[in-house]
Amino acid sequence: MPSPFRLLAPAPRATRDTLSVVLPDGRHVDITRVRDPRARRLRLSVDERGARLSLPLRASLVSGDRFVAEHRDWLARQLDHFAMDALPHLQRDQTTALPLRDAQLPLRWGEGRYARLHEDADGLLFTLPVRAGEAALRRALRDFYEAQARVDLGRWLPKYLPTLPRAPSRVQFKVMSSQWGSLSADGVVVLDLSLVLARPSAFEYVLVHELCHLIRPDHSRAFWREVEARFPAWRDERDYFHAEGRRLKASLRALLSV
Repeated sequence: MPSPFRLLAPAPRATRDTLSVVLPDGRHVDITRVRDPRARRLRLSVDERGARLSLPLRASLVSGDRFVAEHRDWLARQLDHFAMDALPHLQRDQTTALPLRDAQLPLRWGEGRYARLHEDADGLLFTLPVRAGEAALRRALRDFYEAQARVDLGRWLPKYLPTLPRAPSRVQFKVMSSQWGSLSADGVVVLDLSLVLARPSAFEYVLVHELCHLIRPDHSRAFWREVEARFPAWRDERDYFHAEGRRLKASLRALLSV
């Protein structure tokens, strides 16, 4: 019988540090090394935020270093795939276009009393006070993207509400690391802000997906029948996210420096 004191002990938490590695081409890269109590094996992964090595609690640091050394060629290829230089960046008076709804809109810069980004007949106009800092710049961009996302939401949501048992209690937009959306027990729909960079049909599909969880909280066949009844082309959008999802999330993070 397990000791009651052991049952009351807090679960071990993941710890992390940084491992520096030299790649075959001479590049020096930093890998986030995570000792994770949930890990069952050594795992090396790369995404838009960089490289990560996960180690089980009992794995030695030496075994982790050896594992990385054996996969240096793979690591170099993956880092090239997620090269941050290929992502859009926001620099005052230098950035000339911004992504929105699967397109690149021309961007102009001007001076104004407040930091504000808005769309007009010629594309986008970003006005800023002379002394506006980086934080104001990115806050204005995030506010613009959320406002645009809510415009899309306002176009789509009314046509689906009559087919639902209840309306969502609230819709929020967040920068999400892996998910595209979620539905809480109290009916709050959370959507990834990077959806506003995607093609509109993909954004609409994610909205429909989360709304259908108001009917079925699982991913059963019955759930997918509800999705298909409202959005027959959902498989095309799922394939789109498989191909473009990481790029979309990485682009938003680069622009907002999250």
